[in-house]
Amino acid sequence: MRSRGLLIGMGIAAVLLVVAVGAWTYDHGKRDTIAEGVRVGGVDVGGMTADQARAKLRERLLERLQRPVVATYEGRRVVLSARRAGVAVNVEQAVDDAVTRSRNGFFVSRVAREVTGGSVSADIQPRVVYSRIAVAHFVAQVGDGFDRPARDASIDFSPTSLEPVTGQDGVTVERRPLRRAIVRALTAPGASNTVTVHTRTVRPKVTTAQLAKKYPVVITVDRSGFRLRLWKNLRLAKTYTIAVGQVGLETPAGLYAIQNKQVDPVWNVPNSDWAGDLAGKAIPPGPSNPLKARWMGIYAGAGIHGTDSVSSLGSAASHGCVRMAVPDVIDLYDRTPVGTPVYIA
Repeated sequence: MRSRGLLIGMGIAAVLLVVAVGAWTYDHGKRDTIAEGVRVGGVDVGGMTADQARAKLRERLLERLQRPVVATYEGRRVVLSARRAGVAVNVEQAVDDAVTRSRNGFFVSRVAREVTGGSVSADIQPRVVYSRIAVAHFVAQVGDGFDRPARDASIDFSPTSLEPVTGQDGVTVERRPLRRAIVRALTAPGASNTVTVHTRTVRPKVTTAQLAKKYPVVITVDRSGFRLRLWKNLRLAKTYTIAVGQVGLETPAGLYAIQNKQVDPVWNVPNSDWAGDLAGKAIPPGPSNPLKARWMGIYAGAGIHGTDSVSSLGSAASHGCVRMAVPDVIDLYDRTPVGTPVYIA
């Protein structure tokens, strides 16, 4: 009985050995085959050899990844080609990872899975590379194209009015989220290649309500009407009669500011033909100095000053400056700091 039991045991062992050897041989023959259910970047490569999987992935993955990325905003679009982005995929590594995933576990469990029609649920993400510099340049291109700076509220100057111009909100592209979306579109085979550009609102630094604070004092000069107007907080405070530059020596038109102020100014005579023998000289305060009482410099030697030639007021009589009666220029001087805008129409 003992001999018979020993023989039976040996027979069973021999059968198990044969089965094990057969299973190992079968499994070894599948060492280059990817298990059913394995995908790479969403592409089914189950049951394929490594070479077959490489061929399929080169076709399918590269086809997906060669699409251009399109950034859209309010109906406008900017395109980044895959070539410009330097997109490439490591197919070799992806297939090696798929094979490795298929070979996990003991060979007996792998054979049992094959025999029973089982599968491995895995989606290997291939390593996709791209040019970071190209993406950065594209993000900058999109930002430059879609950014709209805010417009500060301002004043529409005229000789007789100061009209507020309403400010306008701007927008700026959210660059970090845009970069992440572009990278995903370039590197994730199943991702959409259309990226929506998101922006945030940029408020003006100066609003309409802040204009009066920005322009607490303004001077406007009406050359044709021979009037100088003083504005306080954008409201007319006072109007003065003036003289302006004669023909050929016109008071310069434009938007300037009071650059300097002086009580009883020295007259630095311009080197001009009309100055005659006085050209280039410095005339101190006194009867021979036409700049009376006060001086407010505006631009290139032109300024606002008092005059004792009150008969010239209301005409084009000066050599480019704005003349005022002495009491008026003293009054204006005390009301206007350096930096006050001066609009000459």
